[in-house]
Amino acid sequence: MKKKTERIYRTIGVFTTAAIVFSGCGTGQSRKEQDGKNLKIGISVYDQYDTFVSELVSNFQDYAKTREKDWGISITMDVENANKSQMIQNDQMDDFIKDGMDVVCINLVDRTDASTIIEKAQASDVPVIFFNRELVQEDLERWDKLYYVGADAFESGELQGDILVEKCKKDFNRIDKNGDGVLQYIMLEGEAGHNDSMVRTMSVINEITGSGYLVEKLSDEIANWNRDQAANKMKQFLERFGNRIEVVLANNDDMALGAVDALEAAGYDPDSQDWPMVLGIDGTTVGLNAVNDGKMLGTVLNDAAGQADGMLELARSITAGTKLPEEYELQDGKYIRMPYRIVTQENLGEIQMLLMKK
Repeated sequence: MKKKTERIYRTIGVFTTAAIVFSGCGTGQSRKEQDGKNLKIGISVYDQYDTFVSELVSNFQDYAKTREKDWGISITMDVENANKSQMIQNDQMDDFIKDGMDVVCINLVDRTDASTIIEKAQASDVPVIFFNRELVQEDLERWDKLYYVGADAFESGELQGDILVEKCKKDFNRIDKNGDGVLQYIMLEGEAGHNDSMVRTMSVINEITGSGYLVEKLSDEIANWNRDQAANKMKQFLERFGNRIEVVLANNDDMALGAVDALEAAGYDPDSQDWPMVLGIDGTTVGLNAVNDGKMLGTVLNDAAGQADGMLELARSITAGTKLPEEYELQDGKYIRMPYRIVTQENLGEIQMLLMKK
């Protein structure tokens, strides 16, 4: 018997009556028969506890409510949690197909193992929008109804490096606590083999050293994008290196915040000279709060709202043949990539105002 997958929540479109929506779901009504009046979207996330992914899905739901009125249709969403299991996610694809989804949005558990989902989608003629966790390019090119919405991981690492470089230009002595002219750092990485993790780890260091600064890696550890895991790793770093740590580079905000948790638990004060420069990536709400409080030097905004809106616009374009808005240009007929933005205390207010308008 197929293992029951974990459902996060189900959102039923409210523009039309519930009776019409349930009629479409219960009879296995085909996409062609629905004639564009009801857009059914299946969404599977690799882990519902990932802060960035959770915010992206929340934005997607909010935009769907607005678009129902703008487009005059009902939008039905089924959001599932794969619980970090590719096998569960593959089974969820079967459920989406059986339930007659018009398009499926997949946040891959394993970016190198998309074949099963692609084969199921192609056999049933169900378009797939992969998002946030970029699959291998060769897989995306296997069928003309496969797409990816996300951002350029290389750019995020570069911008994270730029934040530290600008701080070095203004106050190098504040960072270089031991006065040796070298930045001693530790790295908190996402998953082993994950594209964003590898690229961010490489590009941030290339940006710092390319700007003329010397660095020394004290240690690095994989913390799987997870705040608690990062806190445990940081505790070990502090026990081993103590005040030698001048910079903490984390592949995402959750891991940066895990480092902050460990620093605070060890009695470090964000206002003291002993507090290292902590940098994240994603621009989550909790990450922005930490920047505001001076606990993080900065983060790089990964536009969750823009990606969510781009996914929804793409889903509509695929199923109804509508033209995509200019801001969501489809690159190579496959990709929508949203730009990153640096966030520090200096421009935090501007960024927050921008996010409020979305």
